[in-house]
Amino acid sequence: ACNHTPTLMPYPIWLAHRLARQLTAVRRIQALPYLMPDGKVQVGVEFKDRQPSRIHSVTITANQRELRNPSLKKLREDIRAHVVAPVFDEEPVQPDRRTKIIVNPEGPFFGGPTYHSGLTGRKNAIDTYGEFSRHSGKALSGKDPLRIDRIGAYAARYAAKNVVAAGLATECEVLLSYSIGTTQPVSLQVQTFGTGRIDDKDIARRVRDTFDFRLAAILRDLNLRHLPAEAGGRFYQELASYGHFGRPDLELPWERTDHVETLKTGLAA
Repeated sequence: ACNHTPTLMPYPIWLAHRLARQLTAVRRIQALPYLMPDGKVQVGVEFKDRQPSRIHSVTITANQRELRNPSLKKLREDIRAHVVAPVFDEEPVQPDRRTKIIVNPEGPFFGGPTYHSGLTGRKNAIDTYGEFSRHSGKALSGKDPLRIDRIGAYAARYAAKNVVAAGLATECEVLLSYSIGTTQPVSLQVQTFGTGRIDDKDIARRVRDTFDFRLAAILRDLNLRHLPAEAGGRFYQELASYGHFGRPDLELPWERTDHVETLKTGLAA
């Protein structure tokens, strides 16, 4: 978790998901009726003192229905006008004259299952934090909540977000390691990359004392067994697009900041 955005997500993945949503929106409202439901977005952000300072590049690959309709020139103009511009109108960091905005760099793109046969698993960086931070090589989507590689990631996000929300650091990475046959994590590490107000070991101790990282406890505390029924059967399906973290459109239990006061105990003003 970090303080780049209101949801305490890294700025590059926040922008990428906003652009991906806008690409879907202009297709659904028929603003760009020639688009098909597939696309890719990548955002490069330059940082200064661990904070976003400028937009280096925006790359969008949009799936079109027909080879020459529209022309590549019009497609690029439309994506800039209807996708890129509306998203950055609301952002504090704007593209500048040196920002590279790249649309369909290899020409017309045709996606969908016909062209992606053989795809295995999910792109884990997209489901989590982009390439901003370290993450497990395990896929999150498509697994039930008994799989620790999925819900352990939720528990780590829950703890990290509360650390940042509590003001203990402006950036926090929580690493959990589990071993078969053990209930507790065999390792719990906290890294704040020099942004912590107190020592990382002290933050790790507070995290360990505040959160219960046992499998059954994560299931209980995040209500993971019952969320699908409470959400009309579509809770986990909704996570398969636009990431599992920093989702203001969903009420995700691991996005709560309900342990802030406990973590702040003993912290000097």
